[in-house]
Amino acid sequence: MKDQQLTTFTDIGLAAPVLRALQSAGYDTPTAIQTQAIPPVLAGRDVLGIAQTGTGKTAAFALPILHRLAADRRPPQRKGCRVLVLSPTRELATQIAESFRTYGRHLDLTVTVVFGGVDHRSQTRRLERGIDVLVATPGRLIDHLGEGNIVLAGTEVLVLDEADQMLDLGFLPSIRRIVSRLTTKRQSLFFSATMPREIGKLADELLRDPARVAVAPVATLVDSVTQRVIHVESGNKLSLLVQLLADPGMSRALVFTRTKRRADRVARHLDEASIGVAAIHGGKSQSQRERALAAFRASKVRVLVATDIAARGIDIDRITHVVNYELPDAPEAYVHRIGRTARAGAAGIAISLCDAEERGQLRDIERLTRQSIPAEDRRQPRGTGQSEPRARHSPRPAHSANEAHGKPAPEAHGKARHPSSFRPNRSRPPARQGGHGNVQRRGDRRAATV
Repeated sequence: MKDQQLTTFTDIGLAAPVLRALQSAGYDTPTAIQTQAIPPVLAGRDVLGIAQTGTGKTAAFALPILHRLAADRRPPQRKGCRVLVLSPTRELATQIAESFRTYGRHLDLTVTVVFGGVDHRSQTRRLERGIDVLVATPGRLIDHLGEGNIVLAGTEVLVLDEADQMLDLGFLPSIRRIVSRLTTKRQSLFFSATMPREIGKLADELLRDPARVAVAPVATLVDSVTQRVIHVESGNKLSLLVQLLADPGMSRALVFTRTKRRADRVARHLDEASIGVAAIHGGKSQSQRERALAAFRASKVRVLVATDIAARGIDIDRITHVVNYELPDAPEAYVHRIGRTARAGAAGIAISLCDAEERGQLRDIERLTRQSIPAEDRRQPRGTGQSEPRARHSPRPAHSANEAHGKPAPEAHGKARHPSSFRPNRSRPPARQGGHGNVQRRGDRRAATV
């Protein structure tokens, strides 16, 4: 079946209960990754998918898996799971599990999430009964395996989502330990935004004659994102950020930093400037992270300060601006960051604050994306106390893909050194929350966002 013939989910041949759930949610048109990935998954093949966040890959594996479970209704074995999905972060794991529950609402299936930072015993009790779909972060799953709380010998389907991010977090040894507990007769689905050498080797180990699908390569930027760079001294970034946020048009802004400590520092400064803000990073407890996301999603705060790892998989509609307070070490992360705005067909703005030490990162980003980002200079001229904005454009980069891949530092779980509070922004009414964005919505034809 050719991709262009798959214009609706009915064309794909999904089970009636799954189609009914999609219809009730207002979804009828598959995205590109879904039209390419779902048919081979339904056929029982292994799949290697290259797709970044925002292309609809969650539904690309969740829908055919639910179809499989609907066609073969049998209980999972005690302490076992029929489907195992590995995810790098707690937020993404929660989001994936919610998608399974939404699309499987008319099926009598159990979906459980296992990750660190929450009660261990309650997870053990749920695993005891057996689970249809288990979504887990590798570290906590290894804990349960070591304690004998779960047995993976009967697992039928393995999904690795955001594999490159799991590599960055140092989960590769844990993944290999988990896979060693699985049967070789399983179906394996492997999704990654990039394909560095280590990920390619892991895919070769895990997959058997996989169907290969690729949508929206990592260097692809959404045309509806307006980009700009502001050159500024490092010490003036905080004051400049406050000035930028004085614009009422920045009604929902996601601000990225490289480190947990810097995220807390930026959040404290904005809070002191009476700007509604919350922070999210790996040093926050799970409850803190959930409260911050809920406040941002409900427009109780209009700024969320995040690190790359914590923000991976955040699916929030109507983010008007992404601000790179610090440029990422890996140029691919820039694409992921600014992809958080201009989702579902909307327009968005990405602003990067670049100091002298970040010029190399900026050049790497421009080489990777093959774009010259419009820039202005707000550095203070020498010998004066005033900055003189001078509009200019960054030098045009060479048209060759950057081959250097920086690695963000893993984030430990635990309490933040300086937990930041968030202050509600009462001047704005809460925005209507968006739904599950990993398929197009009927009527307004919303694009994929998971």
